[in-house]
Amino acid sequence: MHMQTGAVYKMADVACKCHGVSGSCSLKTCWLQLAEFRKVGDRLKEKYDSAAAMRITRKGRLELVNSRFTQPTPEDLVYVDPSPDYCLRNESTGSLGTQGRLCNKTSEGMDGCELMCCGRGYNQFKSVQVERCHCKFHWCCFVKCKKCAEIVDQYICK
Repeated sequence: MHMQTGAVYKMADVACKCHGVSGSCSLKTCWLQLAEFRKVGDRLKEKYDSAAAMRITRKGRLELVNSRFTQPTPEDLVYVDPSPDYCLRNESTGSLGTQGRLCNKTSEGMDGCELMCCGRGYNQFKSVQVERCHCKFHWCCFVKCKKCAEIVDQYICK
């Protein structure tokens, strides 16, 4: 039986610490340390984005849906069922959809209005944002701030 090692485990690193008089390394303790969460997440997202579509043959084997692509390796992600459409509300998949969600008009990332609103467009509205401002440190030992209100443009998916 071949056991597949996970992406998180493969990205882990050995970390060590020395113990001893005046920093000597008479005793060394080592452990497996997980990679940064962001690094692991980026790697898994990369794998997800390049996952291969597969189908099950009559003999119960997996084969590529599109034979123009190269065969996936044991390191690649594959899928048989396509992902649900997260743009639309779907009770059975638990997707809340993106209608009514705040988006960032200037971002080209996942939080940007173009991607998040799934081509449906977005509405602009103004809101009052209250923040602490003009903060001053008083001896000893507290900070006193004023509250500043600002009218900001916000965008919500149609």
